[in-house]
Amino acid sequence: MSAEALPDFFAAVPAIVVADPLAALLGAAEGGRLEYRYADAVRLAGHSCPTVAGAWLMARKALAHLYPDELPQRGGLQVALRQPLAEGVTGVVGSVLGLVTGAAGDGGFKGLAGRHVRRDLLRYGVPMVGELRVTRLDNGAAVELAHHAQAVPRPTGLTELMREALAPQAGHAERQAFAAAWQGWVRTMLIDHADDPALITIVA
Repeated sequence: MSAEALPDFFAAVPAIVVADPLAALLGAAEGGRLEYRYADAVRLAGHSCPTVAGAWLMARKALAHLYPDELPQRGGLQVALRQPLAEGVTGVVGSVLGLVTGAAGDGGFKGLAGRHVRRDLLRYGVPMVGELRVTRLDNGAAVELAHHAQAVPRPTGLTELMREALAPQAGHAERQAFAAAWQGWVRTMLIDHADDPALITIVA
């Protein structure tokens, strides 16, 4: 079986480092320190696209805003999304935010002796100005963000390449050409525009 082969640029995407008290308690990570990479979000979603990239960058920006001088506390955050779970790509965004923050829905971890609860910390269909809101449970500090994918225009000819790649008669060359252009677009977002306020905006 061949080894996992991911695009090279994945390794260059800024990581997100958090401290998870539950991981520390159970001996899963020394000091609870966990480092998430973009590749982890790709493995979770099963693909790499502007939505996954945008969710990753929103998570990174939210945590940097809420924890400017310390490691973010995974499990100590509530995540709310404006759109309902079943609408569009909202579930994908929520999954990526849940991975990084530990926030989970009804099926999340119920906690130990009333501590480290992750259940019901990920909510959908919550009215707000932005696309999602991340709130610290310890002090109530919150930040709302929005993702503007149009800030990084699609590569020229991408729609035609997608059509050719999806055609029943498409061969390896057509699929590879589309994949290269698609991941080139994602790379531009994650590398060249990682800190671009036009791409990821703090709205409240």
